[in-house]
Amino acid sequence: MAVFVALGAFLMTLAGGWVAQRVTDRRHLVLGFAGGLMLGVVGLDLLPEAIDAAGEPVFGVPAALLLFVGGFLVAHLVERLLAVRQAAHGAGEERVPQVGLTAAAAMVGHSLMDGVALGAAFQVGTGMGATVALAVITHDFADGFNTYTITSLYGNARRKALFMLFADALAPVVGAATTLLFTLPAELLGCYLGFFGGALLYLAAAEILPEAHHEHPARSTLLCTVAGVGFIWLVVGLAD
Repeated sequence: MAVFVALGAFLMTLAGGWVAQRVTDRRHLVLGFAGGLMLGVVGLDLLPEAIDAAGEPVFGVPAALLLFVGGFLVAHLVERLLAVRQAAHGAGEERVPQVGLTAAAAMVGHSLMDGVALGAAFQVGTGMGATVALAVITHDFADGFNTYTITSLYGNARRKALFMLFADALAPVVGAATTLLFTLPAELLGCYLGFFGGALLYLAAAEILPEAHHEHPARSTLLCTVAGVGFIWLVVGLAD
């Protein structure tokens, strides 16, 4: 079941890359909606499930929340390291192709862990599996969009951008398939989901939403973000 659901993530990632190639002036609306989806998934679905599954608090704080903060900080650290590398290799507006490939490779690694979380969640139960599936599939559109965009933005050829897009799409399927070889305890999965949620929130708040408002600080972009959150609220409510 997990591998089958991961195929949905595969298709959603490719759809995000396809839109990245086609969208020009309306790109800010797509990014605004994608950021809203990710915010809704983290706050309304993923984090509550992680807190329930993660077990006992650590020094008065739920373990899932501690790892949520840790995931946010790790994502911030990785982004800062990439920025330092960019500054070391380029000057002014010059963009270094290797930086784009490095960022895209990080997206592929992130998608691989998405697949592992998906497979482990279905080991715990269908309800947990559905929760993680919702998180993975909804944000993989943004993953595909960003993987293609970042690779191209730094001057890489279209062929390389498409290769990284396909690798990002395939990664969740590979990750889900690996969980056929081992079983992850529910408490450990809850902790990972907390960490995963923190990283997703950072991507939404620090990367996707600022990029959406960078060139088009319009009300329509904000409305798309609110619509994305509302859509996830609707999906979670219907699922319950």
